[in-house]
Amino acid sequence: GRPKELLYAQRMSAMLDRFAPDASEAVRLAVRAQHIQRWKTPRASYPMDRQGYLQWRTGLYKFHAETAGRILQEAGYDAGTIERVQAAVGKKGLKVNAETQLLEDVTDLVFLEHYLAGFAAQHPDYDEAKWIEIIRKTWQKMSAEARNFVLAGKVSLPEALTPLVLKAVS
Repeated sequence: GRPKELLYAQRMSAMLDRFAPDASEAVRLAVRAQHIQRWKTPRASYPMDRQGYLQWRTGLYKFHAETAGRILQEAGYDAGTIERVQAAVGKKGLKVNAETQLLEDVTDLVFLEHYLAGFAAQHPDYDEAKWIEIIRKTWQKMSAEARNFVLAGKVSLPEALTPLVLKAVS
């Protein structure tokens, strides 16, 4: 198979094409850079608790933004485009920066369509209340447009989890 980060990047691009086909080049670059070289910072390199998870994730935002910036600079992109990609990948201005929000929407749509079922399989110990909490946290990060995209049936939800998703977002 394909390396998992390449597959993720391809899924991100495909979802962007479905959800926001007129997205800017900066967003198109950001969806590909979202997890760039993520394997260099394994989750196990941080404490395996909630605080460790948050530190890992925040460190990754910075790492991905810096890595994307370096690659884009080497490729000859202008400073403005690089800054926009770095802001989106670095999760700067969620809910106020339209490009950061669009990247978040695509991330959440890809999670729901491609990764929710696998995540559920990894956590058989989670009860319904925990799943509703997780799905609601994802839903809260999404724009109204992304929520409507899901509710319109434009995202393939895992069949076994669809009733739970609909319950969580109702």
